[in-house]
Amino acid sequence: MIGAKSAKPAESRRLRREARTVELMIRMYCRAHHAAPRALCSDCAALVAYSFERIDACRFGAAKPVCSRCTVHCYRPAMREQVRAAMRYSGPRMTYRHPYLAVRHLLDRRREPQSGR
Repeated sequence: MIGAKSAKPAESRRLRREARTVELMIRMYCRAHHAAPRALCSDCAALVAYSFERIDACRFGAAKPVCSRCTVHCYRPAMREQVRAAMRYSGPRMTYRHPYLAVRHLLDRRREPQSGR
């Protein structure tokens, strides 16, 4: 599961919420660009799995900032571009489709990046 084992419950909830937000954004993008009404296409499914791995393996653990504000970019360049494309498309639409997650993501963005271990 997403999140550090030693993290406090509130912090691990934040990581699970971040993972859910990323997955929803990629699903919205896939539905609009790859004509996959219910399931994700194989490329987008791989992107979701890769994003989950990166969130789970983050060196900052539960104190991690959102990836766009992070000082360490752990995504491979090709995957980073795919995530950026999905976020550019889905970001404005999240306000209408998933307002709670959109607001929470904006609040998480205000979190200051911390130095790595």
